[in-house]
Amino acid sequence: MTTEITETYIQEQLSEGIRCIGCGALMQVTDANKSGYLPMSALKKTIDSDELLCQRCFRLRHYNEIQPVELTDDDFATLLHQISETKALIVYVIDVFDVTGSEISGLPRFVGQDNPILVVANKVDLLPKLLNKNRLKNWLQAELKAQGIQPADIFLTSATKPQNLDDLLDKVDTLRQGRDVYVVGVTNVGKSTLINQIIKSRTGVTDLITTSRFPGTTLDRIEIPLADGQFLIDTPGIIKRDQIAHVLDDKNLKYALPKNEIKPRTYQLNPEQTIFIGGLARFDFEAGQRSAVTAYFENNLNLHRTKLLGADDFYQKHVGNLLTPSPTQVTTSTLVKHQFHTTEKSDIVFAGLGWVTVPAGIEVSGWAPQGVSVLIRKAMI
Repeated sequence: MTTEITETYIQEQLSEGIRCIGCGALMQVTDANKSGYLPMSALKKTIDSDELLCQRCFRLRHYNEIQPVELTDDDFATLLHQISETKALIVYVIDVFDVTGSEISGLPRFVGQDNPILVVANKVDLLPKLLNKNRLKNWLQAELKAQGIQPADIFLTSATKPQNLDDLLDKVDTLRQGRDVYVVGVTNVGKSTLINQIIKSRTGVTDLITTSRFPGTTLDRIEIPLADGQFLIDTPGIIKRDQIAHVLDDKNLKYALPKNEIKPRTYQLNPEQTIFIGGLARFDFEAGQRSAVTAYFENNLNLHRTKLLGADDFYQKHVGNLLTPSPTQVTTSTLVKHQFHTTEKSDIVFAGLGWVTVPAGIEVSGWAPQGVSVLIRKAMI
């Protein structure tokens, strides 16, 4: 006999803690500005569905619209910190195109010093195919050591173009030893996309978890049962406000984040020359011998070389036109300067956007919008 869908029935179901299959938020019908909201009328139609979606996930999937939610960065951190009280395998997903921007500071403290960490370097398909994978692993090992992480292993993959999922799952099974698996990472590293591929490879179900290019899509832990009674758990991404995604609107985000293999662009620069990275960032070669620098950014992102003298005026005149895309808010102090002296071959990294590889022994500057990090690191490539 089919249960009559009444408001009383729905309230009873909600009191038991029904979650959105897309983002993990607890479903509710009272506040449209909070996570998990779905109008009562819509919930009556979908309450017994196997794919119950909140209004936010529905709009994101079908209309590519993002709704802000009330969760704070501290809320996300608190959810992650709860892992330290468990015994589990930690799958730490990083964006290999944005390693610096996808680091979680103090990760072992969040997830428990005794829990093994498998590092999954995602989006390897974005890097030039000629890059030596063993050298990349060694480079990542050094970066992780600087974070205080001794990984149980490092696995290179692409969630959008999976080729070695079975190998990854075998590695997870070997390391977890019958324990739960928590998948952690900052926003936009591809955690949920990776889990969707795993679910698809095992069950044939596609796009179970809501994914998007917008930061903060997953709002609470999402548990996927494993064959032995344990769980694979997708956790909310830690939001890092120093990434370029947080100063871009929906329209411009797609022009800044790479989707295909990056084609390096090399420039022979004299001192006092500038490269504008769309209207989003700027690289200055201030002093040193004439040098070759190589830029790694989204292929369709326009790079414009000009003279350092007058570069400020050039930006104010052309931002939003010749220099596009541009940050949501453009003022006279939109781009902030960060100066560096290189002592070895290095990358000048613009968090979430890309990097410029430069030689040793020169003076350079990187400019980015207020709040977006510009860092120097040992060259990846």
